[in-house]
Amino acid sequence: MDPKGRTYLVTGANIGIGRVTAEKLAARGGRVFLACRSEDKARPVIDGIRAAGGFAEFLPISLDDLGSVRACAKLFLERDEPLHVLINNAGLAGQRGLTKDGFELAFGVNHVGPFLLTQLLLPKLEGEKDARIVNVASKSHYRAKTIDWDAVRRPTANLTALPEYEASKLANVLFTKELSRRLGGKVRAFSLHPGVVATNIWSGAVPWGIRHAIKLFMKTEEQGAETTLHCATSSDVKDGAYYDDCKERRPSRAADDEALAKELWRRSEAWVAA
Repeated sequence: MDPKGRTYLVTGANIGIGRVTAEKLAARGGRVFLACRSEDKARPVIDGIRAAGGFAEFLPISLDDLGSVRACAKLFLERDEPLHVLINNAGLAGQRGLTKDGFELAFGVNHVGPFLLTQLLLPKLEGEKDARIVNVASKSHYRAKTIDWDAVRRPTANLTALPEYEASKLANVLFTKELSRRLGGKVRAFSLHPGVVATNIWSGAVPWGIRHAIKLFMKTEEQGAETTLHCATSSDVKDGAYYDDCKERRPSRAADDEALAKELWRRSEAWVAA
């Protein structure tokens, strides 16, 4: 689907693969809303897009605060803009703590916040042709065997925060599959692994010297954004599928557990109920 004239909302679009995604969509004629924590950090990206003749606007959002998520959705909805593609790109890894609303930090930012944002914007998406929801997950989801419902309501327990990150990425894939089942094609949903990308997402977990060395073996941000762009624009994509290197891949056994996906959905609805 040609991005020209279509409207995209991309979270975490001030840096990394989110930035590249926003820039590429705008360069192809897409209208892009950058939903980010900091306007100051998003401003250079917005200015660059505008200087090149593209459309870009800022929306404030902090995914660790459900009140902020609601405010972001309200700001967008008040503009009475169409919405063709929501790209839940923003996330964190390797950081420990608790969100404002009492969720383990990675789970809250990577799943609960995006779940709420998707629910709030879904009515806009449902009215558009070939509307899509793209959830940036990770192949790390293969290492999570299930979701510990008690652990996701406590501060991060593991020193590396890796098991918590893996569970949040499993939630991304489960959410995508259940979303696809519930929407029945009215809006298509996709999850993806962007590759091991040289971004700042792991800055809280990996020391600088090691981080600098391993970046030499990682994908660039431009390469990392390719699968997101594929899911957002290609005509050759399958509803509910998980993608890696722009190809459909089979996700983990846990990610294919329909009962687990339904339980995640039930709990998520209760968690975000106003």
